[in-house]
Amino acid sequence: MDFSIPAEMNEEGKRLQSFLAGHLLPSVGLWHAQGVIPRSFFLELGRDGWLGFQSSQQGLVERSSLWQALLFRSLGKISPGVAVAVAVHVSLGMKGLFLYGSDAQKEKLLPSAVRGETLLCLGNTEPTAGSDVAQIAARAEKIRGGWILNGIKSYVTNGTLSDWALVTAVSDPAAERNRRLSMFLVDLTSDGVSRRRLNKQVWIPSDLTRLQLKDVHVPDENLLGKRGRGLSQVLDIFTQSRLSISALTLGTAQGAFELAMDHGRKRKVFGQSLADLQAKSFEMAELFTRMEAAALVLWKACWKKDGGMEYRMETSMAKYLCTEAARQTGSWAADLFGAASVILDHPIHKYPMDAWASSLGEGTQDVQKLIIFREIMAKKKPLFGG
Repeated sequence: MDFSIPAEMNEEGKRLQSFLAGHLLPSVGLWHAQGVIPRSFFLELGRDGWLGFQSSQQGLVERSSLWQALLFRSLGKISPGVAVAVAVHVSLGMKGLFLYGSDAQKEKLLPSAVRGETLLCLGNTEPTAGSDVAQIAARAEKIRGGWILNGIKSYVTNGTLSDWALVTAVSDPAAERNRRLSMFLVDLTSDGVSRRRLNKQVWIPSDLTRLQLKDVHVPDENLLGKRGRGLSQVLDIFTQSRLSISALTLGTAQGAFELAMDHGRKRKVFGQSLADLQAKSFEMAELFTRMEAAALVLWKACWKKDGGMEYRMETSMAKYLCTEAARQTGSWAADLFGAASVILDHPIHKYPMDAWASSLGEGTQDVQKLIIFREIMAKKKPLFGG
């Protein structure tokens, strides 16, 4: 087994660090204070090739899962809120379009999305439907030449910032549970679309939006994928995007740990540094081990996906372990800074809050455990080989 990151990715990682040092680090404090990510940042990401796709002889092709995980981990170490905004555009919006869009839909939106000119999000969660996606109530009524959409999407990340949304709605109410939903590409400038930014205290400076659709006309050509397959499509998108949220959550843990380690070396208490206290040194060792274990499961999930193998259980295990590591490390790091950690502008403040947010995105911890359990029960061969 080779656990090393490929040399070409390490070289790209150096280029990424240089990009982030020039385009994110100098501005992230201001963006957090204002609660806004400027669209120009997505243009800069697109110009330098950091939005998940690259040109080839076959057209636009997706970068490997491992490459994307390294990207989101690096973003998450600096700002989990910026990381999740980029992840939503790449791993929910562009991913859904890439997986299920027609050639015409891809040609219309994907190149400009890769350049950061057109931004995409996904509207799925509703007031009464979250973990159980099949309970969605938004309706899509078929009319000549298109559809009329009505409903509310409660918590749409990038909903204010984006130009287009991938929206799930009930297209066939009389059908069986897994055939009721369809997905649609909705132009967010359409008549009947209203957006209200929600006041939140996690994943700043990304936005969270309540998206209301009132008699919104969607043409037939904006049906995304197959009619009645919206449930399987959105669940597939979520399975794949768990790799991205796992990676940015791992970055959340590592960013908090590095800040705390630096503080622990410098801060003197009772005549010695915090890091030299045995109790703290043992805590650091334990947390570092937890992060390394989470990272290994994440790399394995990426390896299996990139190799065309079944990876559903690994991506849920990665999401679960990265979130647990971020929760524990974020709280520990805040404790190490003491009273300073409650100050909104302090660099450490965001990490425990954003680790909490990670436990909710792309399925709660209980949802991950349910997926893992079902995958265990479905296995036909010995669980541990041999």
